[in-house]
Amino acid sequence: MDVSRFFTDLYTARWPLLEGVGMTLTISFTAIILGTVLGIGVALSLVYGGKAQRFAVRAVLEYVRGTPVFVLILACYYLLSQAGIQLTPFQAGLVALTVFCSSHVGENLRGALLALPKGQTEAAKAIGLTFPQTFVYVLAPQALRQALPAWINTAAELVKASTLLAVIGVVELMLTTRQIIAIKPRPLEFYFVAGLIYFLICFSIERLGRRIEKRVALPS
Repeated sequence: MDVSRFFTDLYTARWPLLEGVGMTLTISFTAIILGTVLGIGVALSLVYGGKAQRFAVRAVLEYVRGTPVFVLILACYYLLSQAGIQLTPFQAGLVALTVFCSSHVGENLRGALLALPKGQTEAAKAIGLTFPQTFVYVLAPQALRQALPAWINTAAELVKASTLLAVIGVVELMLTTRQIIAIKPRPLEFYFVAGLIYFLICFSIERLGRRIEKRVALPS
């Protein structure tokens, strides 16, 4: 391999690569935020909802968790258009990743909420707290602390799942890399660079998550 020539090609392709990284980060972290908010609603429905509500949410949750992300992406892009809902590739990809994220966050947070002692909810009622106040001030801080490690893993998985958005034309890092390779035929080198970038993103998420875990951990 001509190393100097490769670095010249890499420097030439720096701006498209940076734009691809920017798109990957934008759609991934937007989906993480929206998926987390939606996942909290899913968890609340599963734990505190009525029987019919729990059944409906559980059915949807199991379907989403049992469906590959690739299929979710294609469904959001093609099936929704058949139903008259026209989405851009970015919007369809964001919907798919958000739904994927919410299913995992909802299930993890459900387990965390069920692990909390019921006496805390009863004590909150006894001092006159409403359910929203009980959730915000009593239940959520503890449940989110327990669900944090799984949430970090979900965030990293979401970044990796964003590579599949290339199939519907979202110009994220993977599709950008393929476009560069089509012009500069160095597949091994450029895929290695893309893999390194994904590793750095996921590693940064994991390290940041560990620091947050230490900050919010209860003293032993």
